[in-house]
Amino acid sequence: MTLEQFFAENREVAVAFSGGVDSAYLLYAATRYAARVKAYYVSTAFQPEFELADARRLADELGADMLVLHVDVLSNSAVTANPPDRCYHCKNTLFRQILRAAENDGFPVLLDGTNASDQADDRPGMKALRELKVRSPLREAGLTKAMIREKSRLAGLFTWDKPAYACLATRIPTGETITEEKLTR
Repeated sequence: MTLEQFFAENREVAVAFSGGVDSAYLLYAATRYAARVKAYYVSTAFQPEFELADARRLADELGADMLVLHVDVLSNSAVTANPPDRCYHCKNTLFRQILRAAENDGFPVLLDGTNASDQADDRPGMKALRELKVRSPLREAGLTKAMIREKSRLAGLFTWDKPAYACLATRIPTGETITEEKLTR
């Protein structure tokens, strides 16, 4: 299935939008092929401010409507305890918030930027996305990270060569409690 075909079947979509390479290209494709699209950026203690600035810039350049949701992930003890499956608990919390907002805005489908290069089997966060029925059109279309970067470059997206940026929580060893102070450091 191509992205064009995906959006022909899914005309109204909400995009979980981080401002990174993959979700940026997904938002670009959605603005080109879907009938109605809205981007949802989740602001948490786990992202630096420049990510929000990049997301706003790209949404503006694409003429995409974007809603910023502020979620206090540090209030979730399953996240701050930092167990091996922390990402599952965090993604579950974040994507439930996005789903709620998207449903309130009348969007029947929520998309994320998982691509064909992402290994879904061993990633706890992917389990949360499956449980919440989040669709991953880049993965479904067989687009790898390298392909997405090239398509983004050809489309003129400034994000095409943006470095991968891991969540700040990944910098705290598993089992060590996540705090605001540790994230600030």
